[in-house]
Parts: sequence; structure tokens; C-alpha cells
Amino acid sequence: MKSAKLRMNVQISQELVELIDGIAEEAEVNRTDVIRQALALMKVAHDAKKRGKHIGLASDPDKLDSEIVGVL
Repeated sequence: MKSAKLRMNVQISQELVELIDGIAEEAEVNRTDVIRQALALMKVAHDAKKRGKHIGLASDPDKLDSEIVGVL
């Protein structure tokens, strides 16, 4: 069963609009998809942090290159 879709209006800076548009163009998706995917990543990060995990970037799965801090 699909959930109902709701419309939201948000105010964001021109800088964020340009960022969203740039990502959308590179990923060949629309603005809504960029925001949905960003929120999905935020949920993963939030849930991981609640479990005491670290969030970061790695070129090698066994070693974290950069830890992302100050986002949550």
C-alpha cells in the first residue's frame, strides 16, 4: 500500500537551490528526488548515530578516511 503524498512549501536560500539543481542535473533526477534521497541518507546517519556508530567516507571498506561530524 502506497502512502499518500503531501505537498510542502519550504523556504531555502538561493545557494541551496543551486546546490539541489546541480546535484539533480548530475544525477539526472528532479529536485524532489534529490531531497528524498538526502532525507533517506539523513535517516540512515541519524539511526546509526543513535546506535553509537560513526558516519564517514571510505575508499577502503575496512578504514574510514573521513568522519562526518556536526551534521546530527
